[in-house]
Amino acid sequence: MKIVVISKMKKSKKILLIVGMLFIVGVIGVMANYISKGVFTKDRKLPIYCVDTKEKKIAISFDASWGANNTIKILDTLDKYNIKATFFLVGRWVDEFPEETKEIYKRGHEIGNHSNSHPDMTKIQDSKIIQELAATDAKLMQLIGTDTKLFRFPGGAYDNRSVSAVESTKHYCIQWDVDSIDWKELGAEKEYNRVITKVKPGSIVLFHNAAKYTPENLPKIIEELKGQGYEFVKISDLIYKENYHLDNTGKQILNN
Repeated sequence: MKIVVISKMKKSKKILLIVGMLFIVGVIGVMANYISKGVFTKDRKLPIYCVDTKEKKIAISFDASWGANNTIKILDTLDKYNIKATFFLVGRWVDEFPEETKEIYKRGHEIGNHSNSHPDMTKIQDSKIIQELAATDAKLMQLIGTDTKLFRFPGGAYDNRSVSAVESTKHYCIQWDVDSIDWKELGAEKEYNRVITKVKPGSIVLFHNAAKYTPENLPKIIEELKGQGYEFVKISDLIYKENYHLDNTGKQILNN
């Protein structure tokens, strides 16, 4: 009986050893996969998420991919508080809403490129990425007489290759560090609290022009942040244009 028990114990230890080894191999495999994608390396390419600054300056931005429902309401609110924002426009949106596009520009807001057809940039070739940006810039040039210097990835999806492709067109890649998640339409209070609790000096805030609660939230958010001493600027007036690097979170930091 004692021999049988000892044999079973040895067998259990052997099984545990094998399981442990398989687990370690699995972890190594996952780590290797992340490293191969540049996740843990200094070679990972990132867009600009926010700016390292002690000044209480932030930029609010709006993505326009579909619907013009709230565009004029948003513009009227920004006018009321004398704030200039940045609007990232999809080319097909420009086609559908040329008057709203002209109004955004007329009121002094910055226009960024959000692609022409809103594809996942990680799933198309470099040449197609460049074509997407060029098509939207051409439409804007024809409609309002200017192209763009800023670009935002559709759906926020990017990888090293797509960032490099966009940078080759001389556009700054812009993300955000404060997401209102207004497109989910989870409720005005939830969206308001999410923005107010996450904003910090140098933040870039993301809204959408067609979101349900954004028109009613925007005045409250602006008033609260103004009360905290924040100044609102366009993204191009917030970011550094040269002599900077990005940390692993996409924060733009001036070089010493």
